[in-house]
Order: sequence, then structure tokens, then C-alpha cells
Amino acid sequence: MYSIRRWVVRNARFFEATYQAFEPVVIKLAPLWNKVGYQRVEKPVSKLEKFSKELLFDCKMCGQCALSTTGMSCPMNCPKSMRNGPCGGVLQNGNCEVLPDKRCVWVEAWEGSKKMQGGDQIHAVQLPIDHRLQGSSSWLRVARQATDAASQQKQERRDD
Repeated sequence: MYSIRRWVVRNARFFEATYQAFEPVVIKLAPLWNKVGYQRVEKPVSKLEKFSKELLFDCKMCGQCALSTTGMSCPMNCPKSMRNGPCGGVLQNGNCEVLPDKRCVWVEAWEGSKKMQGGDQIHAVQLPIDHRLQGSSSWLRVARQATDAASQQKQERRDD
């Protein structure tokens, strides 16, 4: 998994483009998710998400994916669970102080973000992890948030 994870970061621009093509599809399927019920589709979608993200990103399924803002390097792979940048223990060679045979997740994130068009998003502060979302689908969460935002905008236009 580690070598695949490193390869993905080296090809972060490709994976960014893939995600930018994939996200609108998930959002357009929101009416289907609503009709079937988010509770009902959560299990199969999260299994598919877990399989693909675990394979490519060594994903920990935190339910609050930040890959598109962290150079395609999952911050949950940090042994200290650092979500907003490296700790003070990055070794001189860029490796992790806890796992000295592995590169720091945030060194990888920085390298990956430099390859991405939206690489400046690495500066965005990530919210603390909500552990209640562990194992849930961030794809469905993105779809639900997008449809909720669109519904709210429609309501605001009606109110004006």
C-alpha cells in the first residue's frame, strides 16, 4: 500500500482531475440517493469508497476526506493524526520521526499539492475529526451538502 500511496502523490494532478470529473456525477445522483434513502445506500457506497480509497490512498475512512486539499496524501496516515500540517518531528530527510522508514505524510502532501491546479488549498485549515463519521461515505456527504446548499439557495431566492 505504501508504494501505491507514494505513486498517487507523484501523480496528484491526474487524481485531482479524476476527482473533479467524478464529484459532479456523485452530486447529480443525489436525487437517486434521496429516493432510495441515504441510510440505505450508505453501506454499499461506503464499501465501494473504502475499497478504492484504501487501495490508492491507504485511506482510513474518517468520513471527512481532505485528499483534494492535501496533495492526495491522506493526513489520517500520520501516526500522530496531524490534520493541518506536520509536527515538529519531521526528520532532516523528510521522513516521519515515529516511522523513520516512511516519508512524512505532510512532506508528501506538500509535494503532491505543488503538482495540483488547486494546490493552494493545502493552506486551508481542516476541522477536527468528528469520530462519529468514521467509516461513513464522504462521497455521499459531498452530494448531500451540495443538494442542501442548492435547496437553501432556491429557498432564499423565493424569500426575496
